[in-house]
Amino acid sequence: MSEPFISLCPEITRANAFHLIDWLEDESVVRYLSDSRHVSRSIEQVVSRVQLPILTHLFNQGGRFFMAYDRNDEPVGFVRLVKTGQDCEIVLVIGNRDNWGRKLGASALREGMKFAFFDMRAEKLIAKIHVDNARSLKAFLRCGFVLDSETSAMKSFAMTSDRYLQRLRDGRLGNLSEIHITEIDQTRLRNLVALEQGADVVDLEHEIERAIAVDSRHVGEDVVTMNSRTLLRLDDDAMEVDLVYPGDADGSAEKLSVFSDVGSAIIGYREGDAIDWRIRNRTRRIRIEKVLYQPEAAGDFHL
Repeated sequence: MSEPFISLCPEITRANAFHLIDWLEDESVVRYLSDSRHVSRSIEQVVSRVQLPILTHLFNQGGRFFMAYDRNDEPVGFVRLVKTGQDCEIVLVIGNRDNWGRKLGASALREGMKFAFFDMRAEKLIAKIHVDNARSLKAFLRCGFVLDSETSAMKSFAMTSDRYLQRLRDGRLGNLSEIHITEIDQTRLRNLVALEQGADVVDLEHEIERAIAVDSRHVGEDVVTMNSRTLLRLDDDAMEVDLVYPGDADGSAEKLSVFSDVGSAIIGYREGDAIDWRIRNRTRRIRIEKVLYQPEAAGDFHL
């Protein structure tokens, strides 16, 4: 069985705010959140005072706030990241009790780690969990966090950046499909991402770092490499794209930048693979139908 799909969206709407209020008023949901009542009242005051459809800037005061969505684009919880020096603290809530037991918490945690380490550049990610919160304790341990300190009421778990990258590269952070990238492409892309660090390249950097690097002469001819031409199916729509570096993109699907949503999604996958990916605030199903041209297979190693 594949891992549940969760995506984190930084845009917070008024509708999201009402979801949050409902969740924070549920005693079973907020049982281990010490400041839940204060937070709920603060959100209510914001909604009544600010008549704006988008409230993102208000929720990001003092940290980063994300709504967690499932594969059907339904909000199921939230993640908050607060940076303190080189470290970052994470708070994660799955808000609807009907979703408990579906491993959505672990999936949301993996997405939260991605933003903490690739966007906020944290050296260490910390989670403070009540000793009786068995569900959360299990989720954080499953994702590789280690006990850092504890009191009679609280346990503090930590994940360092080095440990995270090692586990990501070893394939120990979820049931993700294996992807391959040539050593040359990996080096070029790492250099480009280093110049463009920020939220826009978080997904691409994540994919580059988890990919298995192979020699250009040994990569499978059905793998999507840089400058490949590929037939995709985006939900029910077929499209042909050339996956190119940002400087070669022309804004159309004909020349699709690897920095784009779809471009970041397909790098390293092979014919027959299908993935769920959040594109423009909507989850889409992308299937690699056929690699029509691949530079390595054609002997065009100069591209």
